[in-house]
Amino acid sequence: MNKSLSIIIFCVSLCFLWTGCKEKKVTLGKDISFQKEENIHYGNDPEQVMDLYIPYQEPSKKRDIFIIIHGGGWRGGDKSQLTFFTLSMMQRFPDHTFANINYRLATSTRPGIPNQTDDIQNVVNYLDKKLRYNPRFILLGNSAGGHLSMLYAYHSDAQKRVKAVVNIVGPSDLSDPGFEKYMDYSFVKNYLVDPKAIVSGRSKTSFASPVSWVDSASAPTLSYYGNRDQIIPLSQKRKLDSVFTQNKVNHESYEFNGGHLDWDKSPNDQLLIDKIDYFLNSRGKK
Repeated sequence: MNKSLSIIIFCVSLCFLWTGCKEKKVTLGKDISFQKEENIHYGNDPEQVMDLYIPYQEPSKKRDIFIIIHGGGWRGGDKSQLTFFTLSMMQRFPDHTFANINYRLATSTRPGIPNQTDDIQNVVNYLDKKLRYNPRFILLGNSAGGHLSMLYAYHSDAQKRVKAVVNIVGPSDLSDPGFEKYMDYSFVKNYLVDPKAIVSGRSKTSFASPVSWVDSASAPTLSYYGNRDQIIPLSQKRKLDSVFTQNKVNHESYEFNGGHLDWDKSPNDQLLIDKIDYFLNSRGKK
């Protein structure tokens, strides 16, 4: 990321996070501006909120939408963690709309699945009504958000509205022995999935694993994994790539130097944005 853009984004981020400014326009360099709405309620639960950014020029134009989905182990995290990265993406993709969302966090008494994939659908429904057209969506999430992006796209997107998925260090197979070393795996195994939602014959972990639902019609997917990640092992990348190859799904996967939290640090962040740009453009996905 160049120095001037970093300064611009840093200043805007300070405004968002620390001063609580109410400015309705975000400017990210020459001729790149967005209308901003913060903490829009797309449901009745206090956690069902999102920040929406619509290109300032021709706000009524029908555009594809990035839905940005934070991580946090399904029961933590907040959309503010991805504000800086969202601004970076907006600078690279100024002709897209962006929705940076929160979702209902899981607890031992409130399962994450299917509530959290339902919340992605709730966001889709809300945006359809608000924007008054039927856009296509690019789901981008990190860690648990990457998992939810994939699970929604491969299992819940009945109308095939998702044109692409960007999975950043997200688990694709919850039954992978390598992932069982995750320190909070007992919560994943016992509480993440509502037993009432499970299809007959499947375990909780199988039901909630994106690899279980991949077929030839699955959305094109770009994946990004750390070569020193102690939470999401590279076996997750290999399993996902193998299933995609078997089903002839358009996909790319890359490794970056670092651990689970290093994907948005320089130079990994710029490499990721470059790969997303290439994936969406050169493969004719726009």
